[in-house]
Amino acid sequence: MKDTDAPLPDIARSDFIVVDQFGYLPVSDKIAVIRDPQTGYDADQSFAPGEQYALIDAISEEAVFTAAPTPWNNGATDASSGDRAWWFDFSSVETPGIYYVLDTANNARSAQFRISSTVYRTVLKQAVRAFFYQRAGFEKTAAHAKEAWADAASHLGPLQDKNARHWNAPNDASTERDLSGGWYDAGDYNKYTNWHSDYIVFLLRAWEQNPEAFSDDYDIPESGNGIPDIVDEARFGMDWLIKMQEDDGSVLSILSLGHASPPSAATGPSLYGDASTSATLNAASAFAYGALVFAKAGLTDYATPLRARAENAWAWATANPAVLFRNNEGATSGIGAGQQEVDDHTREMFRLQAAIHLYALTGEASYRDYIDSHYADVHLIEWTFAFPFEEREQEMLLYYTSLPNATASVVSHIREKYEAAMQGDENFTAFDNKVDPYLAHIKDYTWGSNSTKSRQGSMYMAVPIYDLLPARQADARRAAAHYLHYLHGVNPQAMVYLSNMYEFGAEKSVNEFFHAWFADQSPQWDRVGVSTYGPAPGFLTGGPNPSYDVDGCCPSGCGSTENNALCTSESTSPPAGQPNQKSYKDFNSGWPLNSWSVTENSNGYQVQYIRLLANFAR
Repeated sequence: MKDTDAPLPDIARSDFIVVDQFGYLPVSDKIAVIRDPQTGYDADQSFAPGEQYALIDAISEEAVFTAAPTPWNNGATDASSGDRAWWFDFSSVETPGIYYVLDTANNARSAQFRISSTVYRTVLKQAVRAFFYQRAGFEKTAAHAKEAWADAASHLGPLQDKNARHWNAPNDASTERDLSGGWYDAGDYNKYTNWHSDYIVFLLRAWEQNPEAFSDDYDIPESGNGIPDIVDEARFGMDWLIKMQEDDGSVLSILSLGHASPPSAATGPSLYGDASTSATLNAASAFAYGALVFAKAGLTDYATPLRARAENAWAWATANPAVLFRNNEGATSGIGAGQQEVDDHTREMFRLQAAIHLYALTGEASYRDYIDSHYADVHLIEWTFAFPFEEREQEMLLYYTSLPNATASVVSHIREKYEAAMQGDENFTAFDNKVDPYLAHIKDYTWGSNSTKSRQGSMYMAVPIYDLLPARQADARRAAAHYLHYLHGVNPQAMVYLSNMYEFGAEKSVNEFFHAWFADQSPQWDRVGVSTYGPAPGFLTGGPNPSYDVDGCCPSGCGSTENNALCTSESTSPPAGQPNQKSYKDFNSGWPLNSWSVTENSNGYQVQYIRLLANFAR
């Protein structure tokens, strides 16, 4: 049942009329996209829109607005989606209610949706709750996870998180550390300091930039304690990061965990990697920013000691500027999954962000001097180019411009560069020229494209947040909202790219995704409607990935006849061999079909989506 007060109409929902399935703010662009596939997996289907479309009030069943759909780009086919498209613009309708778009001639309708000033409140709650489901070493009781996703605390058995050992000394009890807590990183359960630190920073940034979006009633154990639940969640992550710091200020790089479904069934040992410069710098950044923001949230006693942790981490990284730890290769094979170590340039970007957060916290001139000497190493400054793959670096410079006593000439330079870059071809120019029929242009679709969409939306939101380009601030907010609409169903799949959101307003949502808990063939947690429960709600999947392929061992080198047969156990086109925006399949198959490059979740994707959504949720 949808999260509305109206029953679904008898008319069949059409994948050819796509809308934000949750809905729209009253004063906002509201554009349904009508699609006619020309290339890709659905090219054998066609849809010719009727001459008149209507917006139907789902309660009264009366039309409240009618108009003719207008062709996108004079009827051209969009290469990125393989579709011809039309727009039905009902932005003038601002009355709160429950609606759907109707094509009378074809007897076809869109998903039902709401117009409301609070339309995204429940969606944001579920998105933040995904972090609760990712908690390691923490019991998920039925009171907070429902019976469907209740699970005992994971990774607390012998030689697991409470007595984790060094990766190269698994039999040496003297290396044991209590590294319990923290979040599973993605569909894998490992915990990576570099990324984990970012999750803390951006959860806190989301709250700091939009505190009115968040509340204390997200049905987690900390709810009702007077602290916004997103801040409580960030604190849960920070508790683990504190455990990863060594007495000399350095920070361990990774904790590799065992896997099973459910997580509490995992029995494999927990092994930690060495301290590294990159991990220590990212932790310093999180400690410093956390000291600031937790204090703002009223957690002064918790916040105060974080300053010393940040300063000690900075000191160690300064004395040890290039200590590396590469996991899951060579001798470290099997330690973690994704490679958390970075190249020299990225490590220096981590150092710059740590300096910015330490300056924000302490006001000490030494950090400002470092920033002023190194900010021009950011590609935004070098290239006058802003793009979503370096949104993190762009955001940290803009954050610096907001700090008291930041060097005025540097502030002006950063602002000028960002303003110029945002008026470039891939940003406002693309928005103005309406280059994407789905209104959410990105140039490059890669692994994690849904996160790229969120970051591109946040690039636009930086314009009003940091008071840039006054004449374009309203347009920036409009542009950013379209990236949410894309993730909420305005895409060629007509799919909400969040898992199992049927209870919360979606009519077509992600039914399965790659995750060790919600695994393929799981009787309880595989596909919605096939398994008992399906996956937990609210997880953002990776998104269309044109570089998807089956494992390199296919078709005949996977070790056995049985394994080789897995290569063709189900169709992989889609996601393979499709236009960029159609390079997606709702599947969770493991090796050798490797669905993880398309559907796996990541806390990194999740936090960027939360951060964007918070600008519109009240």
